[in-house]
Amino acid sequence: MKDYYKILGTEKGASKDEIKKAYRKLAHKHHPDKNGGNDAEFKKINEAYYVLGDDRRREEYDRFGTFSGPGGGFQGGQDFGFEEIWKNFGGGADGFSFGGNADFTDIFEGLFGFGFPGGGARAARGRDISIDIMISFADAVFGTTRKVLLTKNGVCKDCHGSGAQDGNETESCKTCLGSGTVRETKRSFFGNFTALSECPKCRGQGEVIKNPCKTCGGHGVVRKEEEVEIMVPAGINNGEMIRISGAGEARQNGQSGDLYVKIYVEPHSRFRREGNDLVCELEISLTDALLGIDKVIDSLDGKIKIQIPVGVDSGEVLRVRSRGVPKNRGGRGDLLIKIKIKNPKKLSRKARELIEELKKEGL
Repeated sequence: MKDYYKILGTEKGASKDEIKKAYRKLAHKHHPDKNGGNDAEFKKINEAYYVLGDDRRREEYDRFGTFSGPGGGFQGGQDFGFEEIWKNFGGGADGFSFGGNADFTDIFEGLFGFGFPGGGARAARGRDISIDIMISFADAVFGTTRKVLLTKNGVCKDCHGSGAQDGNETESCKTCLGSGTVRETKRSFFGNFTALSECPKCRGQGEVIKNPCKTCGGHGVVRKEEEVEIMVPAGINNGEMIRISGAGEARQNGQSGDLYVKIYVEPHSRFRREGNDLVCELEISLTDALLGIDKVIDSLDGKIKIQIPVGVDSGEVLRVRSRGVPKNRGGRGDLLIKIKIKNPKKLSRKARELIEELKKEGL
């Protein structure tokens, strides 16, 4: 009986993290691609970790002293096809502790550089594009429409994306023999893996066009400038992202990618935002503060008349309803006006005498 704990140099009661650390250390030491590496030892430790790194397989091994899993156990370093890898790893990659929520295709693409046909929308979509635009404070509050000129892969107008010059007559791809995939073997940290990847000639279609379009060379897309209209919603915040579906780069026989627009808002000289409210300061004279006054001020959407109450204090906030930022569910926030009383720096003799009289009145 193989002692997998001894192979990894751990005790039977070792935690999952301890087993993982021991495996990584030994795998790094004995990898066949390293100087002094040992292929036989590398296979042993891969087999040991395959069993002990999974709770179910480890429980069976601890109870019966062996593991009788699919195919009689894991043999590290073998050449596996995609189907066999998937079966041996229980339909996931938990044996290598990538986590139960990991995407199997992502793992193998990231580790071994393989692209798997049918591996999700990424294989059938054009590239996404990300851009930044600057808008004014008022446009951020009330919304606006902006047009930008992008240089990207767009659908060929001559062949309408088909890639064919005249008609759509095709023939079987000679590179993949019509399968749309090619087999590729790569040596990895875990051994040799053979997987199917998209045929670079026909791009997974299995067929190639007999008479390719002269404009796009049969690709169905060309590099060109396109004007894209961006609808900026009212009330957008600085740093928010707008996603425009299908406005990214085009792809033959697939969906176009998306356009992601990051919004930057220019600061305003007088106004700032606090949620859905707009805040500004209003400087008034001492006499206006004492006696009160009606004033006309400029808001973001026109002039408004406000009443300064008698005896208003510096720092007091006046609220004007529904003159703030539009809300998603209708209505608007408020305009908050913070009063700032401007005290005179110099007083004439007459002004001083009048103030002295006020002082006598206890004001």
